[in-house]
Amino acid sequence: MSEPPIERLSRAQRRRLVAWGLLRALIAAVILVTLYFVIPLDWIDGLSVALALLVAAAILIGVSVWQVLAIIRAGEPGIRAIEALAVIAPLYLLVFAATYFLMAHNDPASFSAELGRMDALYFTVTVFATVGFGDITAVGESARVIVTVQMVLNLILLGAGVRLLTMAVKHGRSEKAGEPPAAAE
Repeated sequence: MSEPPIERLSRAQRRRLVAWGLLRALIAAVILVTLYFVIPLDWIDGLSVALALLVAAAILIGVSVWQVLAIIRAGEPGIRAIEALAVIAPLYLLVFAATYFLMAHNDPASFSAELGRMDALYFTVTVFATVGFGDITAVGESARVIVTVQMVLNLILLGAGVRLLTMAVKHGRSEKAGEPPAAAE
């Protein structure tokens, strides 16, 4: 049995629905960050950075497609989109953090400072936020290439990724209302 549309719910029921969605989003993000800090990454040492990035990209694309489909099928696509973003964004950042951590581990001269997992995550977030404090910099050529790739993907993720999630929400809502999906603008 499907849930009634959010418009038919009482104010208290809507608040509970939104709070539950935000809680699930928070739990998903906490689980991903926790896994980043506890999963051993030594087994990846044998892989080339390029292969590791390809595998990570395939996982990220697969998760993103799964999330978009979940948004379209959801009873409340807007709330489901928040949950999707809480999975996709941390996963994206953690892929780069793990990459930087492994690069620094394999070649300490790749960065201006030694990178632990927290340092790698901090560096990833400063690059993502375009803050670039300068306390950690990519020194080696391969590190600079990966940082450049992250910067370009940041722009794509912010533009196209948000647009894709928005379109999925609109499509999901139009399906629930029995309307034909709106054409891409």
